[in-house]
Amino acid sequence: MKFFAAPNIFACLIGFLTVGGFAPFGLFPVPIITLAALFVLWLRADSARAAFRLGWWFGLGLFAAGVGWIYVALHDFGGMAAPLAGAAILLFAAFLALLPGLAGALQARCTAPVWVRLTLAMPACWVAVELLRGYLFTGFPWLSLGYSQTPPSPLAAYAPLLGVYGVSLLVAVSAGLLAWAWTEKCKVALGVLALLWLTGLGLRTVEWTQPQGAPFKVALVQGNIPQDRKFEEGFRLGTLELYRKLAAQSGDAKLVVLPETALPLLRDDLSPDYLAALTATVHAQGGDLLAGLFERDGENYYNSVVSLGASPEQHYRKDHLVPFGEFIPLRSLFGALINDVLQIPMSDLGRGGKTQVPLAVAGQQVAVNICYEDVFGEEIVRALPAATLLVNVTNDAWYGHSHAAAQHNQISQLRALESGRMMLRATNTGQTSIIGRDGVVQAALPPFQEAVLSGMAQGYSGLTPYARWGNALVLGLLVLMLGSARMLRKSCPRPQAG
Repeated sequence: MKFFAAPNIFACLIGFLTVGGFAPFGLFPVPIITLAALFVLWLRADSARAAFRLGWWFGLGLFAAGVGWIYVALHDFGGMAAPLAGAAILLFAAFLALLPGLAGALQARCTAPVWVRLTLAMPACWVAVELLRGYLFTGFPWLSLGYSQTPPSPLAAYAPLLGVYGVSLLVAVSAGLLAWAWTEKCKVALGVLALLWLTGLGLRTVEWTQPQGAPFKVALVQGNIPQDRKFEEGFRLGTLELYRKLAAQSGDAKLVVLPETALPLLRDDLSPDYLAALTATVHAQGGDLLAGLFERDGENYYNSVVSLGASPEQHYRKDHLVPFGEFIPLRSLFGALINDVLQIPMSDLGRGGKTQVPLAVAGQQVAVNICYEDVFGEEIVRALPAATLLVNVTNDAWYGHSHAAAQHNQISQLRALESGRMMLRATNTGQTSIIGRDGVVQAALPPFQEAVLSGMAQGYSGLTPYARWGNALVLGLLVLMLGSARMLRKSCPRPQAG
């Protein structure tokens, strides 16, 4: 093949194509095929250094295409010059690509037979660096391959067992089996691959959690406020009136949810008369409204969600903050960049704390997560089993008409699967959606429209295996796989090829 004559270019291309497996494209077999191609390239690499380069180029294509939407936040809303913003994205992608490169170098140290490298060493190394990326520098697990396997992918059914990293592992194992079948014409590999996927179809019938209470009506508000006007002083009254009007369209909903920082004033600056008008409709139903806004407590400011309505007022404050967007690491080094160059408002917030209790509203125990927080499944399940419902409030207007919002919604689908809970998403510009505990989007609003999404929600109780054990199960599998690959690194009999 001509592409194999220039393997680094080919690796970059297939990394780029891997993004097709994620929302909004949703071609879930694509990452399995492209990763299988990378594994074959790794097999043909003549050194660990060459394998590192192949992994790095694959990662560069994947991350440049997959998170290039950060450019919109940097340039359009952060005020960064276009060349500088473009260079920043390329450098960010190049940095993230070091981890797939590391996976390539690590798997190259395995001298076991081909089938062992493809089905044990390479998948385990890939997922090990995905896990590392999920924790390094507060974590950036975006584009973990497991996120590409939302329904209808059969691999989605493994999420309540193993979480997103476990699904990533099954993607990588599937890729290894496919590469084994391709390189050695092995029918055993195809049989194992079919069994893996058929088991996923069977797992769809398992109900890991049970209904808690009766179904109830919800209303999720999408204000579609332009990001460049969101905090303009002259635009605030119009924003407040818009959300009052939209909240009044909630009908007989027991729970109304407004997006992240929907109300452009501090909680203490909102008048009682306005709050009474905002909650009038839902209060008449004996229900509650969740509103995103900023709070001040002494010298600290918080990105918060406040409950208003029939239940006592309660607060959730965002804990997992976005580096440079919501807090400034190494302030002495980066403070001037954030405050003077990017001019991002509220870029140094306080943390709300890891042990906040769910909000008791609308007859449910609601675990709120704000924007980027739902990227961390191991943190979302902290609220279980107490929480019966998940709510995410988000403002992805920072990324314009890119595929960021669709990718974010797909991430929330995995959180619903992992927890066995419904996820309600109220966003400023999209995607506002109601997601079932099976990870299926039951209803959604078109993006960039001012609207209210009405639908039914159901609380659930109980624990999925992932909610009980977190990432411990997949870590155990990685240790087992790498240990087995090490034991088999010397010559051993191979299964019969067809």
